[in-house]
Amino acid sequence: MLIETFLQYIRHEKSYSSHTVFSYQNDLNQFQDFILCKGEKFDPEIIDSSLIRQWVVELLKKKYSPRSVNRKLSSLKSFFKYLQKLEIIKDNPLKKVSGPKANKSLPNFVRNKDMDFILDEFDYSEDFEGLRDKTILEMFYLTGMRCAELVGLKDMNVDFGTNTIKVTGKRNKQRIIPFAEELKKSILNYIDMRDQQVEIRENNSFFVRKNGKSLSNSVVYWIVKKKLLEIPGLSQRSPHVLRHTFATSMLNNGADLNAVKELLGHASLSSTEVYTHTTFEELKKVYHQAHPRA
Repeated sequence: MLIETFLQYIRHEKSYSSHTVFSYQNDLNQFQDFILCKGEKFDPEIIDSSLIRQWVVELLKKKYSPRSVNRKLSSLKSFFKYLQKLEIIKDNPLKKVSGPKANKSLPNFVRNKDMDFILDEFDYSEDFEGLRDKTILEMFYLTGMRCAELVGLKDMNVDFGTNTIKVTGKRNKQRIIPFAEELKKSILNYIDMRDQQVEIRENNSFFVRKNGKSLSNSVVYWIVKKKLLEIPGLSQRSPHVLRHTFATSMLNNGADLNAVKELLGHASLSSTEVYTHTTFEELKKVYHQAHPRA
């Protein structure tokens, strides 16, 4: 009952996305099942740090990655923080629990020459779907928006007078992203063909299927993955890789870190700083290639 109340709280009062709420629900139910399987009662008032550490050990034995375990602990911490707010518990047992150390992996990104190939040389079909798919790839690469943000776009979010797009990100936070003339031409071409071939659009969605139905996250994911399969050596092929590519390209070309943070819609600078590691790897590569004594 307490878990369900908490989920209602983050869904309606904190405006968390349905995807985030679902993740919290899975994590908390998994923790509750762990306690019940031990023959104990799920009572937050008697749950202590020792019991939570036992759960962490079990998760690691089941081959959960440190990153996954830390995410589950974060869900648990938010839950107990909520119970503190309701004065159901006095102390948060997560204060005395440290998660496993995770190896920091650099974000996957597409190199400039490969993006040039995908956008300029790849043979897209000349029909509605071909033009739509290419515009989607350009939109991700030239704006850095998230997949859910692109799926949620409406015509009214695109302002051709100022060349800006208004997107709604995590926790319903809105931000404005500028776009270049190159993307403007692609968008206008797409809209022209879309309006000729699609009579009624579901939810007034910007990107749609030929039958007017809105695109889902999974469909957009497949569109991007299918195109990125043309690039050998990528360990991941998804819309988020193009978001990483946008950020990396911006920083490699001298963009201010805070500016990139705002464009990406990150809540904190630390989320954006991960891309500086990528750009440093690029700098090292240039150094070793260019310096005669390197």
